[in-house]
Amino acid sequence: MSTEAAVVRVEARDDGAIWRVVLNTPRANILDREKSETLTRIFEKARDDEGVKAIILEGEGPNFSFGASVQEHLPESCAAMLTAFHGLFRTMLDASVVTLAAVRGHCLGGGLELAAFCNRVIAAGNAQLGQPEITLGVFAPVASVILCERMGRGGAEDLLLSGRMVTAGEALSLGLVDEIDENPSAAALAYARTHLLPRSASSLRWAVRAARLGFAERLAAELARVEAMYLQDLMSTADANEGLRAFIEKRAPAWRNR
Repeated sequence: MSTEAAVVRVEARDDGAIWRVVLNTPRANILDREKSETLTRIFEKARDDEGVKAIILEGEGPNFSFGASVQEHLPESCAAMLTAFHGLFRTMLDASVVTLAAVRGHCLGGGLELAAFCNRVIAAGNAQLGQPEITLGVFAPVASVILCERMGRGGAEDLLLSGRMVTAGEALSLGLVDEIDENPSAAALAYARTHLLPRSASSLRWAVRAARLGFAERLAAELARVEAMYLQDLMSTADANEGLRAFIEKRAPAWRNR
C-alpha cells in the first residue's frame, strides 16, 4: 500500500506491519497546521489497524524538519496551531504504536519535538538538532515537557534555554538520539524488521503503554498547563511578539525585556 498526499506520504511495508510516514514538503518540511492534522489522521488510522507494528517517521529531501510554522505562531493563529500540533502528540500516545524517527540534516523546533517523542531516534552523521524557539522570544511547549524524559533535565534545559544546535555525535552522547547511521531510514527499517516484526502487534502496543505509563500521565497533566502558559502569558509579552515578527521580517529583534 502506498498513499500520496500533498504534505505527507505513507508507504506500507511488510504486508502493512510497518508504515513509512514521510514529511513530504522538502526542503524544510515545515510542521504547519495542515501537516499536523494530516499526521494526526494517519496515527488515528494506525491506532485502528490491528496489524501495524511500527511507524517510521522521516523527512523527504535533505532535512527532517525545520520545525513548526513561525507565521502560525503569531497571535491571530497560534491557538489553532497549538491545538492541532499538540493534538498530534496526544494521538500518537493514544495509538501506542512503536515509532522510530529517521533523522537527516536539520531537525529543529517542532521537528525535534516530533522526533524526540518517538520510541527510537536514529540520526545520520550530518544531523543537526536543536530547539531554537528561545531565539525567537518564545519557548517550546512539547519539548518543555518531554525532553527531560529522553535526555535528563540538564541536557534538556541546555537546549531549551540556549537555543543552540547540536551535532549527531553530541546528541548521541546526550541521549537525544539512540544511534548514528549514514542511512537512518534503512537502519530504522532494519531495526523494525529484526526486533519488532517477530512480535505480536497487540503485545507491542501494551508494552508501549506500560513503558510510557508515567510519561503519559505527566504529559496529560503538564502539556495543558504549559499550553495555557504559552497562550495566556507568553503571547501577551512584547518580546514574544517582537521575536516572531523580527524572524518573519528577517531582522534582528529589539528586545524590551518584558
